[in-house]
Amino acid sequence: MEGLALAFLGAALGAGLVTLGAAIGIGRIAGNAMDGIARQPEASGKIFTPMIVAAALIEGVAFFNAVICLLIVLK
Repeated sequence: MEGLALAFLGAALGAGLVTLGAAIGIGRIAGNAMDGIARQPEASGKIFTPMIVAAALIEGVAFFNAVICLLIVLK
């Protein structure tokens, strides 16, 4: 029973850390993109697309890690 409780605790901590890291990463990307667009508005199209791609990749990694945490609990 203790092993199961530790698995739940580890999965909860892992999911929380992944969510926190993804939020920080996406926030930094968006902030830097807004900085770049504010300094050079004509380049907004060239900045916006890579920003969306990078945010999607970060979200994908966060989702993948959350699934791994759930699989640890369900095992």
